[in-house]
Amino acid sequence: MVDTVVADTPTVPEDAVVDDDAPGPAISVPDSGDTGEVGKLRMIVQLVKKSLGVKDIAAMRLSLPASLLEPLPNLEYWHYLDRPDLFAAINDHDDPFERMVAVVRFTFTKDLKFIHGKVCKPYNSVLGEHFRSHWDVPPVHYSSDPAKRPILRTHATHTHSAPASTTALPFETLSVKSGHSESSFKSIRNGLSLFTKIKPGPSITPTPEEPVVDEALSGSMSNLSLGSGEARSSDHIRVAYLTEQVSHHPPVSAYYASCPARSIEMKGIDQISSKVSGTTLRVAPGSFNKGIFIDITGGPGEGERYHITHPVANVNGILRGNFYITVADSTIITCTGGSGGQRLRAVIEYKEESWIGKAHFLVEGVIHTYDEDDTEFEQWTKVKHVPQSYVLAHFEGCWRGQIRWRRTGSASASCSSVSLPIASEYETLVDLSALQVVPKVVRPLQKQLPNESRKLWDNVTSRLVNKEYSDATKHKLAIEQRQRDEASERKRKGEEFVPHYFEKDISSGVPILTAEGWRALEEELQESSLIEHDQRRSAS
Repeated sequence: MVDTVVADTPTVPEDAVVDDDAPGPAISVPDSGDTGEVGKLRMIVQLVKKSLGVKDIAAMRLSLPASLLEPLPNLEYWHYLDRPDLFAAINDHDDPFERMVAVVRFTFTKDLKFIHGKVCKPYNSVLGEHFRSHWDVPPVHYSSDPAKRPILRTHATHTHSAPASTTALPFETLSVKSGHSESSFKSIRNGLSLFTKIKPGPSITPTPEEPVVDEALSGSMSNLSLGSGEARSSDHIRVAYLTEQVSHHPPVSAYYASCPARSIEMKGIDQISSKVSGTTLRVAPGSFNKGIFIDITGGPGEGERYHITHPVANVNGILRGNFYITVADSTIITCTGGSGGQRLRAVIEYKEESWIGKAHFLVEGVIHTYDEDDTEFEQWTKVKHVPQSYVLAHFEGCWRGQIRWRRTGSASASCSSVSLPIASEYETLVDLSALQVVPKVVRPLQKQLPNESRKLWDNVTSRLVNKEYSDATKHKLAIEQRQRDEASERKRKGEEFVPHYFEKDISSGVPILTAEGWRALEEELQESSLIEHDQRRSAS
C-alpha cells in the first residue's frame, strides 16, 4: 500500500499554478466539489498520501483548493504575541532572575492559539506581502509576594474583562461593525469554519466591548474585524508588530515587534520544515529560523538579549480529521549581555507522548546559571543534564493547563536579590487554561497598501466567508499567478527581489529593519487608538 502511494505521480489541475523555481514536483489536490467535513477529510487524506516520502513539504509546490483553507492570511496567523501584556512585562523587574521567570512565562503563553483553537491552514504568503498590527494592553499588576504570578488585567478568567463575543477565532475575538444586524452577524459567524466556541469560566463576568468602526470597508469582509482591540485607557501600553515575506522558495518571513514604553523588542525569522511520518505531520524550524530574539534596550535589563529556541511539534489525528498538536524536544532560553553578574539559562523539556492512550502534554524545566567561558552548558538540553548545583528554580505541569514552579534548595542565596525562601513551596507560574488570546488591532482596509495581507487576500476571504469556494479558488490562483508573472519579469530583467521592510541578509536569524521598516513600525506605534477615534467622531 505504501509503495503504491509513494510511486503515485501527483496530478496537476489545468488551473494550478506552475512554479518552475520550486524544488521537486508539484503536490496538488483537486477540488472534490464536496465542501462538507467528509469531503474535506477525503482531500486531506489524498494530500497525506501524496506527501509520504517528501523530505520537506514546506519547500514544495503545493496547490490546495480554497475550501481547505481558513479565511485568514498566513502572516497574520503566525506571530508570538498572543499575550502581548506578558511580553511587555519582561522588563518590569529589577532582578535578572525575575526577568528570566517572566521570559519563561511569556514563552508558555506566546502560542495560546494552538491551545484554545483548532489547527488550521491559512493562505500561503506571497513574496513581498506584509502585515502590521498593534495591541493596546493594560500593564500587569503584581502581588507583594514575588513568588506569586502577576495579575493580568485583560482576557483572563480571574478578571471581569471578557472578549466581545463567546464565539471567537482560535486567537482573536469577533467584532462586527456598529449597526450590523444580528441576522447578518450570524451569517458571517457561521461562514467562518475556524471559529470555535470558547466557554467562559465560572469566574468570568462577560461584558460586551465597543465594536470597531471601519466605515469605509466594503463587501462581506468589511463588516468583520478579525481581532479588534478594546479602547485604550491612559495606562495602556502599545506593542506594535511588523512582518514581511522575504523569500518564496523556501517560504521565509521576517518579523519585528516593539514596545517602547517598556524598552523591549522582539525579532526573528519564521521558516518551518514539515514532513509526514506515518499519520503525523512533523513540524520543525527551518534552516533560517534560529529562534526568537528578545532585546531589552533600556530600563533595569538594558543590554540583555534572550534567545528562545523552537521545539519540534507534531500535528496528530490527520486521518481522523481531529487535529491536535503535541510538542517534543526542548526549548532553550539563554540570556546574554546586560550588566554582567551570573548568567541565566532555562531548559523547557516537553515530555514524549505515549503511543497508547491520551496525550498528557506534560512539561518540566529548570532555570540555572551557566559559565560563558565553559561551553559545556550548550549540551544541557534536558533537565537531567543540568547539575543540581547550578539549578535555581524548577517548574513542571501541563503546557495546555497549569504550570507551577519553586526555588530549589541547592541554589546559592546570593544568586538573586529576590526575597524568596530557598526550597520554597510550589506556586503557580501560569495557568494557560485561564487565559485567552488578546486580539490585535488592524488598520481598516482603505488605509492598507495593496500587498498588505488583509487587503491582498480580501477577495479570497470574503468569498470563503460566504462559502463561495469556487470563486475563492479562482481569486487565490489569480494572486499566485500574479506572483509568478512578477518573478518571471524579474528573471527576464536579471533583477533580484529585495525586501521592502527588512534587510536582505537574514542568515544570522536576526532580521534588521530598513528605513522603510522603521517608518512603518513607527506609524503603527502612532496609529490612533480606538478611544481617540471615538472622541474625534463625537466631536464631529
